[in-house]
Amino acid sequence: MVLKIDVDTYRGTREGTLNLVRTLKAHNAQATFLFSLGPDHTGWALRRALRPGFFSKVSRTSVVEHYGLKTLMYGTLLPGPDIGKECAQQLRSVRDAGFECGIHTWDHVLWQDNVAKRDGKWSTAMMRKAAARFTQVFGTAPRTHGAAGWQMNNAAFAEHDTAGYAYASDGRCVLNENGTLANPADGPHRLSDGDKVLSHIQLPTTLPTLDELLGREIDGVTIGTGNIAAFLLKLTAGATRDHVYTLHSELEGQKLAPIFEQLLAGWKAQGYTLASMADYHQKVQHQTMPVCPITWGELPGRSGQLIVQGAARS
Repeated sequence: MVLKIDVDTYRGTREGTLNLVRTLKAHNAQATFLFSLGPDHTGWALRRALRPGFFSKVSRTSVVEHYGLKTLMYGTLLPGPDIGKECAQQLRSVRDAGFECGIHTWDHVLWQDNVAKRDGKWSTAMMRKAAARFTQVFGTAPRTHGAAGWQMNNAAFAEHDTAGYAYASDGRCVLNENGTLANPADGPHRLSDGDKVLSHIQLPTTLPTLDELLGREIDGVTIGTGNIAAFLLKLTAGATRDHVYTLHSELEGQKLAPIFEQLLAGWKAQGYTLASMADYHQKVQHQTMPVCPITWGELPGRSGQLIVQGAARS
């Protein structure tokens, strides 16, 4: 079980990451933390209100409760704090605790809301800005990336090869309405951009996230905080394949921490090793990889299009 932790906000960095470090240490678990390294402009996300499905997700997941009213004002009524500058010590403490650290983005909302329609010059500049800040904070160049909101474009994927990343986790496997994999063979793959096959390996998220499940009715049962861990553990029962689970420092690192504790204990009981992206890459790097085109799609419980694993080319 690969644990991929997206850190979106200033509050999530200052509070959620350190809570997660303590929890993971208690369970002898590894994980990869992917950091937002520039300004927190979470308040800009309110512009998504016109998107289909936005209000249903907000009502289901209690955005104000999990992110905090102050965070939702950053970039609008309040200036957005610079996470990489103001939280540098917290970021380094995660690395010093023995966890893999990588890049989530420079500015989470700016990237998530724009990269699909921006050109290569814009996306490459944003990625290099994040990489420069990572190097400034950690003293070493970044080795991996996991896209904010699972939003990318062709030039952004190509930048991974330019930067020398061996692996990244920028997309999702397609899921059925009940959270199961639509294509059970999906998993690690390489991407093709036209005739060009990119060299880095993609390690897509294979499971639904908490915010995609909470409040939904699935197979006649409403998923809530009391049964969501059991629901996810049912999806992973049998330990017949590797999974990548994306969690958020703003959710599992704060009010939903008890659910994450249940998941960790359950996955260990199911026989999974709790691993980082680097661990997973080490395991699969020499395997024959399917080559899949860069593909967009939708997932149950999430509004809008995102990067999903496409059908492997023959």
